[in-house]
Amino acid sequence: MRVAVVHGFYRSDVPSGENLAVTAQVDALRDAGHEVELVAQRSDERMRRRTWPIEGALTTVTGLGPDPTRELQAFGPDVVHVHNLFPHFSTRWLAAWRGPVVATLHNFRPLCAVGTMVRDGRRCTRCVDESPAEAVRHACFKGSRLATAPLAIAQVGGPARHPVIARADRLVVISQRAADEYERAGIPGRRFDVVPNFVPPAPPTIPSPRAGAGERWLYAGRLSREKGLPELLDAWPGDRALDVIGDGEDAAVLRGFERPAVHFLGRRDNAEIRAALPSYTGLVVPSQWPEAGPPLTYLEALAAGTPVVAFAGNGAADDVARRGTGVVVPTRPGTEDLTAALDRVVRERASLAATCRTVADEVFAPSSWTVAITRVYRAAVSQPAGVAS
Repeated sequence: MRVAVVHGFYRSDVPSGENLAVTAQVDALRDAGHEVELVAQRSDERMRRRTWPIEGALTTVTGLGPDPTRELQAFGPDVVHVHNLFPHFSTRWLAAWRGPVVATLHNFRPLCAVGTMVRDGRRCTRCVDESPAEAVRHACFKGSRLATAPLAIAQVGGPARHPVIARADRLVVISQRAADEYERAGIPGRRFDVVPNFVPPAPPTIPSPRAGAGERWLYAGRLSREKGLPELLDAWPGDRALDVIGDGEDAAVLRGFERPAVHFLGRRDNAEIRAALPSYTGLVVPSQWPEAGPPLTYLEALAAGTPVVAFAGNGAADDVARRGTGVVVPTRPGTEDLTAALDRVVRERASLAATCRTVADEVFAPSSWTVAITRVYRAAVSQPAGVAS
């Protein structure tokens, strides 16, 4: 099958699981024998232009901007797989494109200006329940009403009128939680296919934490409010070592939580994180937002045989509870809750590690993803192009 993948890559200096997922998916499709053309725009290149802020805002509001149609026509795909178009690509080409279109909704941006459904550390659905103007009132995007306004304007009319949602023959989400969230917002559940992300297999020989080396825990991700680091650090036991890997808009504030047992290590690339994961007692995922699915770091931990402690309500916690890959604690745990969870992982680490590896191999393997997504592509091809089901 000839598959064209359209994606606007986020900045490389900000960790993006979505960028990693799309790149891995392109490789997996090629490995499975598909012909794949990646049609991309990249923030690293476009943001060098002085006019970029205005261009991005105009593209978001009007749907006018870089158009992939010429490249798509030259390739002649059987199906076009759209990932992120914001804020790089035009959306108007979608209505004119006559071939099958599959779209993956990696986040909740059609429902929320920042794509997280969280404001001030708590779940927020005001843009869906009331009006997108709520996002402007609260300056949700980058703390700026001016920067938020284009996103709010693009949401007028509701998610059913979002150009990608309206045009796609099949909509892909990476968890049932995401499908439920979109259905609550008015998109029929029958339009969705749940296809979880995957990670490449870990090396065949995986080192475990050294005997007698003591516990060491890991947080790896963006340093921003919705990721739950303030809640984690407030409750973190002072006698447990925690490494914090990542960077982000709240890095300076969060470093104020640094103390003898908590170490901020800054940014590390994905290869470094994957190599380090097996040596940790466990990964902690404290996200406060619902998330569209388990983060890639969670899947990487499973492949490494590293158990997970997740805060209730996030995508990792859903999967931990379902598959037994660690322990779930309350959304805002006390130190006692967290201590009990960490102690349990230490006691049961060998069995939890085995479960993690089994789940990674059976559920989140590249082959599982390619089988599932090929089924989605065939379903899109078998129905009239451009007709929303």
